[in-house]
Amino acid sequence: MKIIDETSLPGVLLIEPKVFGDHRGFFMESYNKKLFAEYGLDFNFIQDNHSFSQQAGTIRGLHYQLNPKAQTKLVRVTRGAIYDVVVDIRKGSPTFGKWQGFILSADNKRQLLVPKGFAHGFCTLVENTEVQYKVDEYYSPEHDRGILWNDPALGIDWPTANPILSEKDTKHPLLADAEINFEWERKS
Repeated sequence: MKIIDETSLPGVLLIEPKVFGDHRGFFMESYNKKLFAEYGLDFNFIQDNHSFSQQAGTIRGLHYQLNPKAQTKLVRVTRGAIYDVVVDIRKGSPTFGKWQGFILSADNKRQLLVPKGFAHGFCTLVENTEVQYKVDEYYSPEHDRGILWNDPALGIDWPTANPILSEKDTKHPLLADAEINFEWERKS
């Protein structure tokens, strides 16, 4: 596993698993708790989620769960490709309200670690895209929140002019009005 710590948002990690390919296809470990712990990534992932989006230009997000049910996510694409976006929503953080986008695809096999304190969303780049992600906390409807995908204060450069959205995702508040209970902790 190779961790690419070149993200502009501290704590957000792009991960490249080792892929072993031959004439039959490939093999890779998508997750190994012991190996992650060796990199200081000691999470107790307890639920796997799988989403399928039939059309390119589908946006899901920007989602998060409030504390104490906040989730760390390990995201990967098993079919198709996405533009994956994370937004820092930790009050007091030097990067609060900043975002970064990543291309994750079944071809590049990259994974994205999205820590607690970040809103997360993605836009499908091709038809019939499947996204799978691990979380370290169960889904909690009472703690489920979101930020409007096209909040002008964020200025996310989504790769679609006519997104396909759920009704829920069209009704999220702007970041300035969102309920957030994350605080940035300065590392010594």
